[in-house]
Amino acid sequence: MKAVVHWFKLVMIAGLGLQIFFVMHIGLMRFIDPPSTAFERSQIWQIVRTQGALPWRQDWVNAEHISVNLKRAVMASEDSAFLQHNGVWWDSIEKAWGRNAKAKAKIAQRIEKSGPHAAPPAIKIVGGSTITQQLAKNLLLSGERTMVRKGQEFILTMALEACLSKQRIMEIYLNHVEWGEGVFGAEAAAHHYFKKTAAQLTPWESARLSVMLPRPRFFEKRPQSPYLSDRAQTIVIRMNDVVAP
Repeated sequence: MKAVVHWFKLVMIAGLGLQIFFVMHIGLMRFIDPPSTAFERSQIWQIVRTQGALPWRQDWVNAEHISVNLKRAVMASEDSAFLQHNGVWWDSIEKAWGRNAKAKAKIAQRIEKSGPHAAPPAIKIVGGSTITQQLAKNLLLSGERTMVRKGQEFILTMALEACLSKQRIMEIYLNHVEWGEGVFGAEAAAHHYFKKTAAQLTPWESARLSVMLPRPRFFEKRPQSPYLSDRAQTIVIRMNDVVAP
């Protein structure tokens, strides 16, 4: 029993030490631009392993060199309450749970009608993550979908909101978010898709990039997607109601 208690204490101390390390790491981001994220490093490994080369595009630019159109478009598409919430948008999560529950119910009905031997249709899971949560996940965590990882994501999200301003969170997010295979950050995306700088992006170009965010590699291969164009038009309209940090 003593051995179990001893190991439990060691695990708790190690866990606390890890949290302190993460918070200190985030605190330094107030002054130091993070060169890469855990997600980017995992993507580098996958690209090198599968292609034997590294088609990598990323150039850090300060917030003032990123078009306000892109900031507003990303908020309109991904997190319209970015300036109001404290990192977690509970209303969005609740709505996402409701939509996912309805989707699963419809799938169950289809399976029941088509029979047990029919191939099950794919379920599209809708997320409710804020921009801060997405940044927390990409910065320091793996891509695992476990309760422990979600708990760690929540802690990092709170740390980001406590240590950094909304402007800084948006700046780091836009410099590291994925916009295609090996394409990371607003400057790389602007050059890759529109042959211009991130500061020169128009409202429509910004809206188009924002629509790509949930599935950047998918839309990179389907630039003529009707959904991409139609959704971009919707985001352009919604941008009028968004104020960028």
